[in-house]
Formats: sequence, C-alpha cells, structure tokens
Amino acid sequence: MRQSTHYIVLLPLWLNIMFAYGITVNSSYDELPITPAEIFKDSLEWADYYFNIHRFEEAVPLYQKNLEVKDIQQKTHILKKLALSQAALDKPTESISYIYDYLKIDFHPTFLLHEDFDNIRHESDFATLSGTVLPKFTIWSIFYFFVSLIGLYITFGLLINKKIDNQARVLIATFVFIHSLFILNICVNQTNYVFEFPHTYLMSTWSSLLYGPLLFLYFKRVSKSSDLGKKDLLHFLPTVALTTYLIFTVYGFSGSQKIIQMLQRLEEGLNPGDSTKLVLLVALKAISLGVYAFFVHLLITKNKTGLSKKTRTWQKNIYLIHVGYVLVYIVYGVYIIAGVNSGTLYHSPIILMSTMVLYIGYAANVQPDVFSGLYSYTNRLFPKYVKSGLTDSLSEELKENLKDLFQNEKLYRNCEINLDMVAKKLDTTRHNASQLINEHFNMSFREFVNSYRIQEAKELLEKKSELNIIDIAYEVGYNNKVSFNKAFKKDTQLTPSEYLYHIKQG
Repeated sequence: MRQSTHYIVLLPLWLNIMFAYGITVNSSYDELPITPAEIFKDSLEWADYYFNIHRFEEAVPLYQKNLEVKDIQQKTHILKKLALSQAALDKPTESISYIYDYLKIDFHPTFLLHEDFDNIRHESDFATLSGTVLPKFTIWSIFYFFVSLIGLYITFGLLINKKIDNQARVLIATFVFIHSLFILNICVNQTNYVFEFPHTYLMSTWSSLLYGPLLFLYFKRVSKSSDLGKKDLLHFLPTVALTTYLIFTVYGFSGSQKIIQMLQRLEEGLNPGDSTKLVLLVALKAISLGVYAFFVHLLITKNKTGLSKKTRTWQKNIYLIHVGYVLVYIVYGVYIIAGVNSGTLYHSPIILMSTMVLYIGYAANVQPDVFSGLYSYTNRLFPKYVKSGLTDSLSEELKENLKDLFQNEKLYRNCEINLDMVAKKLDTTRHNASQLINEHFNMSFREFVNSYRIQEAKELLEKKSELNIIDIAYEVGYNNKVSFNKAFKKDTQLTPSEYLYHIKQG
C-alpha cells in the first residue's frame, strides 16, 4: 500500500518526463528506448523533487550532473538550488561557492536574503559577501555623497565665473572635479551600488595621476605673467597613458564583465571596488603627488611678488591641505603595498580631499578674487573703491609717478615713510594712494614698501657682504634689526644671516 502511494505521488512527474522523451502511454515496454528508471535517474525534475521534500543529500548530486546545461535560465536555477541545498546541509563553503557562480551569471544579490541561508548567515565568508553586495548606507557614505555634490556644484560655479582668469579657472575647476569624482566613487563603493551600477567601477581611477599636475599648473599660471604653453601639456601624458590602459582593461568591458571582475576580487578576499593593479597604481600616485607637491612648494616660495596677503594666505592653505593629503596617502600606500588593512587610514585621505573641496567652495563664495592671483579683477577685489574719483587715466599716471618715487628716488629708504607722505608726493589723496597700490600692485601699503626694501637689501648682501646686517637694515629704511629680520624672513624664508651664508657658500 505504501509503495503504491509513492508511485501515485510521482505519477505526474513520471508522465512529464515520458512526454519530454516522446514516449506515449500506449507504448509497450519493449519499445522504450530507455527504461523509466534511467529516465528519472539524472533528471532535473527528480532533483527538484528531492529538494522540495528536503532530501538534499540526494538532490545535490543530481543538480551537479545537470550543471553543464546550456540554457542560462536552467543553469541559474540549478546554482541557486545547489547553494540552498548546501546551506541546508550546513556546508557554508560549498554554498558560498555556488552563490558566487550564480551571481556571476545573474546578479540579484537579494537572493542572499533567502531564509534558507539563515543557518550559515553567521559565517564570516557569507557575512562578507552579503555585506559587500547588498546595498547599505553609513554616515560616512552619506557625508561623502553630499560633499561630492557640493564639489560638482563648485566645479560648475568656477567654470562660469568670468571674474577668474580663463586658464586658472579651468585648472582649479578640474582639480575640484576630480576630487569630487573620487569622493563620489568612494561613496558608491561603500554603499555597494557599484554592483548595481557596474559602470561606476574605477570611474575616478583615470585621474589618479592628475592631482599634482593640475595644482602645479594652476599655481604656475597665477604666479607668473605668461600663459601656459604646449610644453605644459606634457604633464598630462601619464594620465593619457593610464586612461588608455583602463579603456582596454576595464572601461571597455560590459557591465556583466565588470561585475564578474569585482566578484572574483571579492572571492579572493580583496576589496572588489579596487583595481587589479592596486599596488602599482597606489605607488605611482604616491610618487606623482610627492614630486608635484615639491614643485608647488618651489613656486610658492619663489613667486610672491604681486600677490596680495589674502591671496598668499589662500594659496598657502590650499598647499598645506594638499601636503597633508600627500603625506597621509603615502602612509596609506605603504600599508596597501605591505598588504595590511589600513583601517582608520582608509578615511583619512578622503577627509582631507573633502576638506580641500569645501575650502575651495568657501573661497569661491566668499573671496573669488584669490583664484586669479596676478590676474584678479580690480573692482571685484576692491569694491570699496568702485565709487572713488580715480579715473583709469589718472590711475595710470599716478602709478608711473609712484614707481618713479620708489625706483628712482627710493622713497622707501625714509624710515618715517607713511601713506600720507606718499599721497603728498603724488599730489593726491590718501584714499587714492591706497587704491593705487592695491589695484596695481595687489598689495597693502606696508607690503609694497617692504617689497622694495627687501629687494635692495638682498642686492646689498650680494654685492657688499662686508657690511653689517644692521647697517644694511638702516640703509634700506628700517630703524631696527628686529623689524628687518622679520620682514626679510617673511619674504625669503631665511634670516639675513642665513641668506648671506648661502651666498658665500654658493
């Protein structure tokens, strides 16, 4: 009785297989090409039957025998059943392996939420897999998302700001853009949406060697009076080479191919959002950042003339943030190359990049004049002078007279010099004299006087090294050594004694 009941339960399955093989009910047993037992033995239907009645030990080998099926839909069905069966048998390693195989064919990570995985959900490999492919949000990812949006807005604002020199604004806007793109890339990776939108995979990697050149060329542009030339394009060659490489190894792939590449890295215990050449890229980027940070340092120390105190302060802050990022990134790179999980250091460079974006955004809204350096626009820089009575022609005439007073008459040598004295010499008002110096020389009155004094002091130190330093200080207009030393070091980063020592050594 029990045996007959068993056959009644299997009758629909039996009939389906018979029809699949073209066997009719009226066929005689002798005419069958194969026996019913042989038909059932390896069938997918029979595997599903065992799975449904929770006889997983018998279902698994049947599913495995059918894995070579060419139909993608059937193959994904088999892989899912194998993953669930192995999980039910408490074999997490085998189950996870089949999950990876399934996801590489049909990426639907919600499959990991299936209740039949509950008994292996505590396994570290399963937790890593589900925690990496299922979308999630953290405080960090939300912060990075908003910073990247702010950065993209700042980029657009800088590009349309006609008050900024053309070349300068393109360079600084691109600099902000690649920071924002990198931060957005990190956000997408952290939320696991890189799997939902696979074409975001390594979307910012092409610009890895661009941070240093952009900042260097920007400082070069705003610190000198000549346009950037064709030779400056050579700084972008490493980026062109890297982008070309990425097109053939990543960017040219389909979305499914990128998902497979990321899953393979995850299966190997690596961060799926990173490049397969991570160590090489980190090393090259660290070298590029370090070299160009040094170049920017040379520009800042050598090219101060003509920049206002506010602009110099802004540039110094930008440089310090960048140097902080470079140092942290180099330490981070050492950890990566050594194969050590950097932990807290992972966020440190991104925080400094976010600081850079937000600081530039602040400057763009509060003091946009600092972006142009020597090319800043006078009315934007000095709105308090817009309604003054100083015409363009009179301003030019007074500028030439002022230069004559300082270059030929050397008025700055007078230790009692003040703005009223200069205004009287120019036969104009104190207000006009102040406007004249600010607009034409981008300096305050005190900075303007000191620039002439220090320049002559350097010439005297080079030509008459036998003079005492205090004698030179008096010669150029200072009435005490302390003020002279302070002004000299601010201009040259050296004290007069150190400067003289370098001259003698050279």
